Amino acid sequence: MSGDERWWILRLHVEDQVPLTALARTTDVSLRTLQRWHHLYRNGGVAALDDRPRSDAGTRRTSRETIAFIERLALTRPRPALATLHRLAAAEAERLGRAVPSYATVREIVRSLDPALVTLALDGPAAYRDRHELVFRRRAERPNQTWQADHTQLDILVFGTDAKPERPWLTIVMDDYARAICGYTVFTGAPSAMNTALALRQAIWRKADPTWAMCGLPDILHVDHGSDFTSQHLERTAAELRIRILHSTVGRPQGRGKIERFFRTINTELLATLPGHLGPGSKNLSPVLDFAALDQAIGSFIANYNERPHRELGISPRDAWVADGWLPRMPDSLEQLDGLLLTVPKSRMVQRDGIHFQGQRYLAPTLAPFVGHTVTIRYDPRDISEIRVYDRDTFVCVAVDEAHPNLRLSLRDIETARRARRRVLRHAINDRIPIATTREEPRNVAPAPHRRRLRTYEEDD
Repeated sequence: MSGDERWWILRLHVEDQVPLTALARTTDVSLRTLQRWHHLYRNGGVAALDDRPRSDAGTRRTSRETIAFIERLALTRPRPALATLHRLAAAEAERLGRAVPSYATVREIVRSLDPALVTLALDGPAAYRDRHELVFRRRAERPNQTWQADHTQLDILVFGTDAKPERPWLTIVMDDYARAICGYTVFTGAPSAMNTALALRQAIWRKADPTWAMCGLPDILHVDHGSDFTSQHLERTAAELRIRILHSTVGRPQGRGKIERFFRTINTELLATLPGHLGPGSKNLSPVLDFAALDQAIGSFIANYNERPHRELGISPRDAWVADGWLPRMPDSLEQLDGLLLTVPKSRMVQRDGIHFQGQRYLAPTLAPFVGHTVTIRYDPRDISEIRVYDRDTFVCVAVDEAHPNLRLSLRDIETARRARRRVLRHAINDRIPIATTREEPRNVAPAPHRRRLRTYEEDD
């Protein structure tokens, strides 16, 4: 009650001579309170009826030892329930012969603790860092300087293989500077290096849609520590394309916040409008869309996302990426890009009957000079009917599985390759024999008798 309200009640006694006992009966104010108001009025006038701050305002009358005991319990992991904490604090105060704190006092002491202090004590340094540490939001200085790539499992059911309900995954490649989506892929099953490679292939190469202008090779690819992002396949491919892979700190996803926000956007703006969405409280949902329909819906949403103005940028991601016009760094050809991204490198020794790999045998006449040598093969996990063979990063040939229906190798082809290889070796030997025969023959050594050579091959004349 304010001082003016108190005066409007008390003035009936001061000006109209209404007894205080009568005012106590007609109002909700006790006689003792009315007498106190009248005493204040007589000593200080109407102004004395205003509220005055207490001298101990902002301070607790609970002892410091009791407060310290309550705070210590509140910062202990696991923290006791508030009722348990009050019971323990009351027992401790009685033991020390001090005033027992009320339940409200204990609750006030607990609630007044610094939230950052509570998080650090109860949840650990990682939770404190994620919730309370000051962060610096970085942004690339230009398009294609830094790309982010990540996966998320979509909150929707679709018809997968064998018409079974499946919850698909989405891989996104985003330009950090423009927030533009450069490439994506939708798939079922666990994330793999191949799914990442498919998204990167679409992101790097030129699109058929002229409005989807984003392409080129980034300087940095920012990813997490997933097995698909730490694979040797991706590392070797990035090295050959001169892309630096930057892994975020384990347990600290803040550097990929932009792509995480896009995942939330596509979940709330697109998936929530599609049948089969796994929203809050959804039960017994059955899929309606097939895999191709979901892929088309996501592609249309990404095209619209790249064209609409971005809240932070003020312009669309596409316009931010195009900027004033510039030329992105591109691979030499699509074949080179496919050879690096969509094939996995392995080392194999060339046997006499070809290259043995995955229980199959690959053969090509060009392999004749490499029998007994270790070569590098690259293969597409989606189609291992053929492999690409490299010798010290130099392309040699495409070797085909002997069971491949298009294989047309005859015995004559093999014999021709063998003769050609032998001729090359003989020329190399003949080039070295004159050097060996110029050395001085040992004295008193009879020449070796001439032995007739056994003719073993047709070309041995």
